[in-house]
Amino acid sequence: MVLLYDLKNELSSYSQQIKELKDVLSIDKAKNELAELKKETSADGFWNDVENSQIAMKKIKALENKITRFNKLNESLEDILTLIDLSLEEGDESVVDEILSSANEFKKNIEDEKLSTLLTGEYDSHNAILSFHAGAGGTEAQDWAEMLYRMYNRWAERRNFKVKLLDYLDGDEAGLKSASILVEGLNAYGFLKSEAGVHRLVRISPFDSSGRRHTSFAALEVMPEIDDSIVIDIKPEELRVDTFRSSGAGGQHVNKTESAIRITHIPTGVVVSCQTQRSQHQNRDYAMKMLRSKLIEIKEREHLDKITDIKGIQREIAWGAQIRSYIFMPYTLAKDHRTGYENGNINAVMDGDLDGFITEFLKSLT
Repeated sequence: MVLLYDLKNELSSYSQQIKELKDVLSIDKAKNELAELKKETSADGFWNDVENSQIAMKKIKALENKITRFNKLNESLEDILTLIDLSLEEGDESVVDEILSSANEFKKNIEDEKLSTLLTGEYDSHNAILSFHAGAGGTEAQDWAEMLYRMYNRWAERRNFKVKLLDYLDGDEAGLKSASILVEGLNAYGFLKSEAGVHRLVRISPFDSSGRRHTSFAALEVMPEIDDSIVIDIKPEELRVDTFRSSGAGGQHVNKTESAIRITHIPTGVVVSCQTQRSQHQNRDYAMKMLRSKLIEIKEREHLDKITDIKGIQREIAWGAQIRSYIFMPYTLAKDHRTGYENGNINAVMDGDLDGFITEFLKSLT
């Protein structure tokens, strides 16, 4: 029972954190704003203005989600402490495992909520579109790009985010040349925006019969998914749309019919493609989403006239540009070169344990 006494003391200290979190999240203000918005929805003519009504409903949903998450945290702490007290009073050790499991989940959830307070960007709450690009180096770099692809899929699974494959181009012998995925979940872009850049791998190459050490590079591009409520003017005459048959040995990755779509935005030269959906129409819809997201990102930087900024991900994917290094030999270490954060458990990192890197980067922005 000593374990429960210690756990009770530890969890009791979280009561103050809950109070502080309530202030940081402005929960009382959010409740008042929510009440006002709901009042507006019942006003005459509210639904006649489709654009403004959609914006209002989106705000309502966001406020409701924030309030609900906070309430669940508060209730969870109270429930766990009550269960501990009952167990101690009755000397019942049968629920200890259940209590420990609930406590660990609570601690993870409150850390996630505290982290979300660092996400203040306009698009941080949006889904994220991730695009992977192998650097120079042939099979070695293409294999590394696929390792990154798997790593971010595993990170999304850890957070119970949904992943949709948008585009996948196989490597010549192994790995991938390029791929794009949509990560769906609250604050997906806010978390993943820190991961954009060049990633460097150092290891003994499985493709080198001499067993030599190789350095490889791959790049990750991260964009927010932009929904239809955000207007950006894309003229049909500015687009070149090509259809083609999906290529490569992608197996389940690709649809082998003549339904793949490549869209080029002529004024900027931005190219997006999608080949994994069931129909040409679906592929076009996702490709347009990717294009709109990229153009919004460009617009936010106010550099529409600078093609070098627009095609930033196409800069040289090589030494000196990396944001993070993953070293498998002669020692194991993953190190972020922007924050200095390190994790020596390289296998855990490659299995999606990226929250430490993301947290340190977000803290560095404050």
